[in-house]
Amino acid sequence: MRYGVLGPLAVWDAEGRPVRVPEAKVRALLANLLVHGGGPVPADRLIEDLWPSCPPGGSANTLQTKVSQLRRVLGRERVVREPAGYRLLLTDAENNGNSRNNGNSRNSRNSRNSRNSRNSRNSGNSGNDVVGTVDALEFQELAERARAHREPAVQADLFAEALALWRGPAYADVAESLFARGEITRLEELRLNVVEDHAEARLARGEHTALAAELGTLVGRHPLRERLRMTHMRALYRAGRQGDALRSFQDLRRQLAEELGASPGPEASALHEAILRQETRLATPAVGSLSCRTNLPAPLTPLIGRQEAADQVLARLDPGADTRLVTLTGLGGVGKTRLAVAAARDASGRFADGVWLVELAGLGATSAPDDIAERVITTLGLCDTAATEPDLDDLVGWLCRAVADRRLLILLDNCEHLVEPVAVLAGAVLSAVPSAHLLLTSQEPLDIPGEVVHPVPPLTLPEHTDPPAIARAGAVELFVRRAAAAAPGFVLDADNAEAVATICRRLDGIPLALELVASRLRTLSPHELAARLDDRFARPDVRVRGLPDRQRTLRGMLDWSWQLLTGDERTVLRRLVVHADGCVMASAQAVCADAGLDAGRIPDLLSRLVDRSLVVREGDRFRLLESVAAYCAERLAEAGEETAVRTRFVRHCAESAERESERLRGPDQRRCLERLDAETVNLRRALDLAVAQDAAGYAVRLVNAQAWYWFLRGRLTEARRSLRTALAAGGEAAPAGRVAARAWLAGMELRSSEGGTAAAPAGGTAAAPAGEDPTAGVEDPVLRARLQWFVGTGLTGGGHHREGRRLVEAGLAGARAARDHWGEAAALVELASHAPGREASAELGAALFVEAGDRWGRLRASRALALAAERRGDGARAERLHREGLLMAEELGLWTEVVETLTSLGRAALADGGAERATELYERARSVSAERAYSAGEIRAEIGLGHAARLRGDRDAARHHLNRARAKSHASGHAARAEAALTDLNPPPRA
Repeated sequence: MRYGVLGPLAVWDAEGRPVRVPEAKVRALLANLLVHGGGPVPADRLIEDLWPSCPPGGSANTLQTKVSQLRRVLGRERVVREPAGYRLLLTDAENNGNSRNNGNSRNSRNSRNSRNSRNSRNSGNSGNDVVGTVDALEFQELAERARAHREPAVQADLFAEALALWRGPAYADVAESLFARGEITRLEELRLNVVEDHAEARLARGEHTALAAELGTLVGRHPLRERLRMTHMRALYRAGRQGDALRSFQDLRRQLAEELGASPGPEASALHEAILRQETRLATPAVGSLSCRTNLPAPLTPLIGRQEAADQVLARLDPGADTRLVTLTGLGGVGKTRLAVAAARDASGRFADGVWLVELAGLGATSAPDDIAERVITTLGLCDTAATEPDLDDLVGWLCRAVADRRLLILLDNCEHLVEPVAVLAGAVLSAVPSAHLLLTSQEPLDIPGEVVHPVPPLTLPEHTDPPAIARAGAVELFVRRAAAAAPGFVLDADNAEAVATICRRLDGIPLALELVASRLRTLSPHELAARLDDRFARPDVRVRGLPDRQRTLRGMLDWSWQLLTGDERTVLRRLVVHADGCVMASAQAVCADAGLDAGRIPDLLSRLVDRSLVVREGDRFRLLESVAAYCAERLAEAGEETAVRTRFVRHCAESAERESERLRGPDQRRCLERLDAETVNLRRALDLAVAQDAAGYAVRLVNAQAWYWFLRGRLTEARRSLRTALAAGGEAAPAGRVAARAWLAGMELRSSEGGTAAAPAGGTAAAPAGEDPTAGVEDPVLRARLQWFVGTGLTGGGHHREGRRLVEAGLAGARAARDHWGEAAALVELASHAPGREASAELGAALFVEAGDRWGRLRASRALALAAERRGDGARAERLHREGLLMAEELGLWTEVVETLTSLGRAALADGGAERATELYERARSVSAERAYSAGEIRAEIGLGHAARLRGDRDAARHHLNRARAKSHASGHAARAEAALTDLNPPPRA
């Protein structure tokens, strides 16, 4: 179970589905137990809290009745009675332990000592287990993680994730109860502290313009919080609004004097003086936070033996140079990727629009240029924008237009199996984007005009025999560092220097080979290791015909490392190769274990492979380097396990995607999106394997499970392609699954240029003929109702209102019959959005989305309610709802929604005569639109800025903005709006 107290009291089961707790007193009982953090609460205390000053007759029996009702909802084993009182067991480990003790803990030291643990995270439970069961504890844990991090971008993301857990006021159901007031006050104060932390992190990232607009409302609600006020003052100053910053300080001084008889603190006063003097320290800092404009991984170890090469590559990446395409070539394991990442990181300050790593190893050899463009679009965070634009089937062209004005560096890693499509993409980008630079790693060049090939040789070898000279060689330096990590205390000295030099020469200075052999120093001396290598490479069985000398060296090293493994270690290593983009432990266990190898042994075996440098651990993911992966693929084929391992991999991917699919509609939505982001390449590989094996059943399950994820991420092109591929796959598949896939495809086509009004004037698509219900045949009533809503909203968005409304209403009826609150909420909000006077439906939908914990749904509901408020002239409510929606859209990374909400707020500000406020909002909308290549948003923002300038009386600025909008207009609708605004600004002379 998972419990939510940051808003109305909520309970979710292990799958993220809401669990209804009936009756107010039962909910109050649960809230009371949660307030005490799992610690015991005496029965008389519960009676007093639940029935203050008027306990019922037979109060003990009445309390026992409420406890029984709560146990029926949560499970009897979760609410236990101990000598000290009633307890709510929060972890499964406690539940199991309690079951073994027959529900009693009379001799438990924890029971006696947890009486005063109301605010303790552990509260008699295992702290690490409890954090994930109560949203308030998770909120505190995320905040602590954020504060421990030094990177502002990471801090801002973690603080945003923490704030996203709040669904309303803490313990909203029992806010008036005395037992909850202390905890409510504590949590609200923690929330405000995190809001301030989040604002400061965003300010450090350079988001002063947005903060200047956003924090004004918050400061108005908490006018005496000096830290919040100071952050707002800094944001105002950096946004060019010095006068507003000074007025904010004067307002703080006045309110403190009137309400508390106090003066601003020394820090606020010092900031006021600094603003008056316009001190340089207040200026917008250069955003040194690399993660703000790149996805390059942080180096785990320093670059060794490659600084000169890195400088040479860096010199070729100068924006002023003629070279715009650099390809690093070399054999596998030589260190191309590490060198490229280091050079790209050093070049980050030269590219205002960022440096971006795009990993291509997970793409199949049959991939087309559009597949590579899609990876680049995803990396740049433009999927949400791409989903709103036409011509989605020309992703290369769309990408070139989207980044046409940008100065950026794109690092395409592992291109050797995709030389032809990469060459097409590179040629298009270099031709259409004059300020773009490309850096590639590959075992062979592209051979296109303008390419500069930079060979990456192995590390330098020692040329002399004296220890100081040996130590200066790059290969020796790398070997010594890795050896010291594997065998603490190892140092290079006069006794072992020659042996180390021999090892490095024997391995040709190949970094991967050096890393693999360094771990052998745990059991061998350098002299023994050198002798083993001499014996091994002198044997004829390691001479692989047809390979270059250095490639034979690496192959021999891999062979030796393989032979030193145990049988089970070899089994795990070769089976891991089926993962195209690494894996988490659970996936490794599911894929590598079988009847002969228990899943419980996988973690230990995997740890040993990491120690031997055959597997790389990055956070919670495990990866194979490209050379090791190629070697293991051969070993998997030799073992005759390809079919069995691939089948387990496909099955695991289908099952995990199905589990995540339902969680996408609950409180775990954001983390679920991140998990699916991380598994995108593996899921794509699983679909390819399922199709290749004629396993249509798995193919259909995979695409149906991912359809909602693709929609939320705006990956409509991938969705359409994958759904079509699965539907065309050979083999048996459940008829209901195929019908569901066709319905998802219909909804996706209706939201793209293919399925819009032009392609389907009668309301039909290739997947959904006009007049038919594409969901007929879907057996699951919950899924059918949701698909009716999904296809119906697509029809409505394409202008087919009657057909769309019919399907949405059918979905509403189906959801209610199936008691699917999420589906009911989605249908209610959609109907309210297109039918004035149905605000009550939107209110109910919003409440149901809050209960489900779905932030995307809450965003849709807040927009519908805001539009309803605008229609009846309630501007204040509309603004509040739009701002709530804005925060949710930012948290979910739905950038087109962010722009639409900002322009709605700007429009409302114009209607109220607030030209300055409208200008701030439209400027922010323009900035986000430009960053996300959202041309329609840029045009609307420019038109809004023109109207705001006109309201200020600045006709020249208005004309400038409206002309920019007209120049940017590609669609006639936008062009017409810009022309109309210009005509209104400059009316033609009367005849």
